[in-house]
Amino acid sequence: MQIVHGYRDDNGKAKTKIIKNIGYLDKVKEQYADPEAHFKEVARQMEIERRESSQIILKIDKNAKISRNENNRKNFGYVVFSRIYHELELDRFCKNLQRHAKYEYNLNSILKLLVYSRLLFPCSKKKATEIKGYFFDKFDFDLDDVYDALTHFDRHSGSFQKHIHEHICKKYGRDTSLVYYDVTNYYFETDTQDGFRMRGYSKEHRRDPIVQMGLAMDKKNIPITYKLFEGNTHDSQTMIPALAEVKREYGVERIIVVADKGLNSGDNIAFNTILDNGYIFSQSVRGASEEFKKYVLDNNGYVQIGDDYKKKSRILPVKINVTVSGSGKNKRTKKIEVDQKQVVFYSKKYADRAKRQREEILSKAADMISNPSKYNKATSYGAASYIANIEFDKSTGEVLKTEKKLFIDMEKVKEEERLDGFYSIVTSELDETDERIIEMYRGLWRIEETFKITKSVLAARPVYLSRKDHINAHFLICFIALTLLRIIEQRLSNKYPAHAILDSIRNAECSHLDSNFWLFDYANEITDSLNIEFNLNFGKKLLELSEIKNIFSQSKIT
Repeated sequence: MQIVHGYRDDNGKAKTKIIKNIGYLDKVKEQYADPEAHFKEVARQMEIERRESSQIILKIDKNAKISRNENNRKNFGYVVFSRIYHELELDRFCKNLQRHAKYEYNLNSILKLLVYSRLLFPCSKKKATEIKGYFFDKFDFDLDDVYDALTHFDRHSGSFQKHIHEHICKKYGRDTSLVYYDVTNYYFETDTQDGFRMRGYSKEHRRDPIVQMGLAMDKKNIPITYKLFEGNTHDSQTMIPALAEVKREYGVERIIVVADKGLNSGDNIAFNTILDNGYIFSQSVRGASEEFKKYVLDNNGYVQIGDDYKKKSRILPVKINVTVSGSGKNKRTKKIEVDQKQVVFYSKKYADRAKRQREEILSKAADMISNPSKYNKATSYGAASYIANIEFDKSTGEVLKTEKKLFIDMEKVKEEERLDGFYSIVTSELDETDERIIEMYRGLWRIEETFKITKSVLAARPVYLSRKDHINAHFLICFIALTLLRIIEQRLSNKYPAHAILDSIRNAECSHLDSNFWLFDYANEITDSLNIEFNLNFGKKLLELSEIKNIFSQSKIT
């Protein structure tokens, strides 16, 4: 006779562990009239004491071998992602899709694995499938299923984004009166151009084919929607189709779009004005008209704020070029007049930064003049603009040897020095104060930071997929992962940077100790904050598998 503890391992397989050896039945009968009834009661009392006790005693065989058939270490921290994922009811959305199609796999499970692994261990779809045992969720599918699912994710990409938007509105009261919009690009490790992956202006100054992404984001840094464009599409040409879709599909009445000077085109200004939207765009001072430069440099009208800052503004009608037909070389434009507020400010901090940056570039320009063979058109970025008479070979990009002397154009340097520290913003919001316009524009750094997160923390590029539907699905997964991360940042009152949150969740791991017990070895200030906000068991040293499963079950209840 033995008293044993029955349990199921993380694969659901029934196992037992001997707690006490009682002895042979015939011997035990000499002591107890009904040994079975007696020791059942003993076992019942032992179980009560075990459950009520805050202490446990584990006996581990020091000669025991590590199991090769089980995943002995898992991540627990991703339960936070599970909570937000199910709050947004992405599981229900996937299950509804599944009802209308005959998939041989669980679409929801595949999406969860790809999103969770993108957040914790950015890797290929193949690698994500290989590490699926690192999670407590059951992921019963193979790599072929994953690639097949990517096609379905692409097919429903727009619906996924709308679904997420509607649930964020319901759960968090999203405000879309102010939308930040910007464009970036993602490169591919290939030389092949296919009409979608195309060479264009790369933000990272690479020659690889790229795709363009336009991203719209709300005031709380949470993404609203994204749209992909061919790699050779100019930034300014992305705004109209992207924001038209936001208004049409997301039920937004009026948007004030905040964007940088790359999107400040006549067509975009007209688009926002005609549709009764608003805009706040930065405007290049150095590339502006002579009249505007004169206005900027004229000290009249500036209001001095402290020793290092001044600003002024004016409202006036401006003429802009608007496309009326055609495109490219066949494009026809006409001038129209719109009222516009122009806000100009000077910052000594900006001036000092511009001076330092230019000194570095001029140092590089001087080295180029001395050693032109060291550089080509790509590596001379920035410096070549200050060198007079420089020419590049169109096929190789190398600096051409000519009889013309290379020298630094000091007139250009002096002209730029005059404009150091000046910055300008143009807007349709004529009645807004200068301070409010500047404040709204300064929020644009958040979308620039968001692009950095997708490229570095989420490792969204380089992209190794080649099929367009798979590429689209890849960016949908990155979008969902980014949305979950931004919501967690908001829930933690933006106290911690994205990379620190992910590091903490990644480190919240546990090791299989014995029977159903898992040992935890990591906690910090961020996991403490997550524990308070999401009511989780971060910080406990030991949990039973049943407790872990209950925590994950609770994370899926909305």
